[in-house]
Amino acid sequence: MAHVDLLRGVLVVFVVLLHANLRIPFGPPALADMLGPRLGGILFRSGYYAVIVFFVVSGYLITSASIRRWGDLSRVRPLAFYRLRAARILPSLLLLLAVLAALHLAGSAWFALDTSKVPLWRALLAALGLHLNWLEAQVGYLPGPWGVLWSLSVEEAFYLFFPLLCVLAGSERRLAWLLVAPIMLGPLARGGVFSGNELWQDHSYLSGMDGIAFGCLAALIAHRVPRMPSRSTQRLVLLAGLALAVLVFGFRKEVFQWGLTRFGLQVSLLELGVALLLVATHWRPWAWCAGPAAAPLRWFGRHSYEVYLTHMLVVIPGAWLFQQTGASPAWIPLWFVLVVAASGLLGQWLAQGFSEPCNRALRRRGSVPAASSPRPIRSTRS
Repeated sequence: MAHVDLLRGVLVVFVVLLHANLRIPFGPPALADMLGPRLGGILFRSGYYAVIVFFVVSGYLITSASIRRWGDLSRVRPLAFYRLRAARILPSLLLLLAVLAALHLAGSAWFALDTSKVPLWRALLAALGLHLNWLEAQVGYLPGPWGVLWSLSVEEAFYLFFPLLCVLAGSERRLAWLLVAPIMLGPLARGGVFSGNELWQDHSYLSGMDGIAFGCLAALIAHRVPRMPSRSTQRLVLLAGLALAVLVFGFRKEVFQWGLTRFGLQVSLLELGVALLLVATHWRPWAWCAGPAAAPLRWFGRHSYEVYLTHMLVVIPGAWLFQQTGASPAWIPLWFVLVVAASGLLGQWLAQGFSEPCNRALRRRGSVPAASSPRPIRSTRS
């Protein structure tokens, strides 16, 4: 799916740019003014929204892959599902945690934990025990390379319950109705109904799980529509998705003035918009997404997991190096480009040299035969 790789590439570049801008703000002022507050907000204050979109894409990809593998979601095999997910996620995560633990024990000023707030063993337990998001809500933000793992806790919790829900629901129709529950609860969690902790409001399981549920529903719709919708219907779904995404990303002030932010509804609208875009581009793929012009972003998208995990290992030393050189602020845009490129190269090296070989080796230890599907499924790659 070239359009999904492209989307993931755009998102991970957004995240890298945001964290780079937090350490060395984009400058000089004249150059920043040229972007304007709206474009600057999209480029440098969209990190949380980018993670939310990742949640939607994750739900879409996992549901699509499960449909291809087992034919019907009611036939998902939970143990096989867990093994496949562990093979993809755990090798890179364990390596990153080993590196961060070593840097902490070495007393790194950039990466060491504040042991007055949280000891090393507790952070490792949270990262491996699917609750680093909860830990941060209790003790405050952890150093950057640790902090990015909060979203992984939400996704891993989804992976834990998804195959069980598929089996217990007994049919895809009943599963779809069950997915409505997190979609309804998400705005309540972000709006503070369940907790007054602002960090937990943004990073709780329910605050992100609705995005994953939207992605699951998008995959069900995309794969199970019995006939290709008319051209006008495809266009309507596409335009609605684009409009909602542009509204949330580009019109922050207006969204806030309308009161949507207060209740977390702007996130729900973004999730819905991205889900509609995924459905529309599944029905009618954009040819240019597979073209040479989009190749660099597709490259980032193919390694987005590894880039996301490790980009702070590039951003933080890179910011220190830039400051040590005493370079003019006019060079900051070039520094941004170099940091994004270096983060991509590190992610590719990790993917091709470690995580992908581990993934293949772990999957070979027990093959998972795909069930024959009673309904036709359009070919798609996750």
